[in-house]
Amino acid sequence: MRLLSTIILSFSFFYVVAQSNRLIINTDLGSERISRHIYGHFSEHLGRCIYGGYWVGEDSDIPNYNGIRNDVVDALKEIGVPNLRWPGGCFADEYHWMDGIGPRDQRPTMINTNWGGVTEDNSFGTHEFLELCRQLDCEPVICGNLGSGSVREMSQWVEYLNSDNVSPMTDLRKVNGQEEPWGVKYWGVGNENWGCGGNMPPGYYANEVRRYSTFIKNYGGNRLYKIACGPNSADYNWMETLMKNGAPGRSFQGISLHYYTVCNTWAQKGSATEFDEGGWFTTLKKTLFMDELLKKHINIMDKYDPQNRVGLIVDEWGNWHDVEPGTNPGFLYQQNTLRDALVAAVNLDLFNKYCRRVKMANIAQTVNVLQAMILTKGSQLVRTPSFYVFKMYKVHHDATLLPSVIKSDKYTFGEESIPSLSATASKTDDGTVNITISNLNPHNEIDLTCELRGGDKLKLQSASVITGSKINSYNDFGKAEEVNISGFEEVKQKGNKLSIHLPSKSVVLVRLK
Repeated sequence: MRLLSTIILSFSFFYVVAQSNRLIINTDLGSERISRHIYGHFSEHLGRCIYGGYWVGEDSDIPNYNGIRNDVVDALKEIGVPNLRWPGGCFADEYHWMDGIGPRDQRPTMINTNWGGVTEDNSFGTHEFLELCRQLDCEPVICGNLGSGSVREMSQWVEYLNSDNVSPMTDLRKVNGQEEPWGVKYWGVGNENWGCGGNMPPGYYANEVRRYSTFIKNYGGNRLYKIACGPNSADYNWMETLMKNGAPGRSFQGISLHYYTVCNTWAQKGSATEFDEGGWFTTLKKTLFMDELLKKHINIMDKYDPQNRVGLIVDEWGNWHDVEPGTNPGFLYQQNTLRDALVAAVNLDLFNKYCRRVKMANIAQTVNVLQAMILTKGSQLVRTPSFYVFKMYKVHHDATLLPSVIKSDKYTFGEESIPSLSATASKTDDGTVNITISNLNPHNEIDLTCELRGGDKLKLQSASVITGSKINSYNDFGKAEEVNISGFEEVKQKGNKLSIHLPSKSVVLVRLK
């Protein structure tokens, strides 16, 4: 009996170990594409995102092409920016596009009441933005002014951008130096109209989006993809009302969702760099709430749109910390640590997971604002830890999502727990299988067994890792990078199984073919 008990206990122990930290990937299955537009970005007229970030003007000593910084463009090309959302944000619903065209020295100024009360001289407008998108080789996503604008104003902006007919807007565009229409496809019909975009109830906005959409026309062969203002975080009533009453599929082809990860409270969000394990754990726990948000909002969308015609567009997301000491509180300038990198990886994994419905996402924001890819100071430039996650995850752009199941130990802090691991597996058209795995535990290395079902012929090609020596490691001006991508040797293959030794607080990419 004692021997039998020992055998049973031994088997039970083996079973627990075998089931712990296991990733099963069906490499020969998968039907959903991970849209590259999930890896989009957001740039608002806010702080130093536009001015000093992208735009320095043709006369600047900082190397530029047509006024746009060469180093910023070169860096963003490294991560393959697929789309860029502009001009806001809250700024969009105070922005009147005609103030930003024509000779720059004749453009009227305005006060940016949302962000710092600074004077906006409109030197960066429609033509400059579309020149930036041309240099980045990305799709422009323009957010129209529904809050303080008019149907006519938005309609004329679309005409100015896209029409090649004989018309006043076409003639005006040509006078301003653009002979051919740009053919801009993605169009936001307002921004945060439940808040800074007009404090509208959902039923009122549903009527407005139908009205505005009626007069936003297609020109030539270009077919607009109109994005309705969707809910703030867990406002499921807003989603329900818009999907029920907003004529989805006709009035709009996408609906937005905004969710920011705030560690503490909106009044005191917490430092971007000075935090303990409690700040690490709470931030990751709150960002994992995105899973519940996506699931519940998608369930509502499926109810009213079973044909899956309308995409979920998470066009504002990311960490929101307190501004750096001594900076303008309205400029939202914050540093970016290894914690931000893990938050980026977790969110991207979730968007990939729900790619059947999630068709675009835009991290806030690209340069010098919130969870930025790039920080600039004069002529200097820093690539942030979040930048390197987006660079690593380029392998998933337009790849096929591979069905996978992950079983993970819990990472426990105090009396709360979250999964230790997050992952995405995809296959590119050339047959390469890409696996990204994040270890959220800041202390423990993890041994992961990965089973490649249907992948008997796959061979390990390469592996790389993002990590740092501390949970608050970050990259700063004038210093060697503390967080970047480096080679990774802790992957072993035996048949269709991988043994991966994941460092603590890390993101790992494994590639097979």
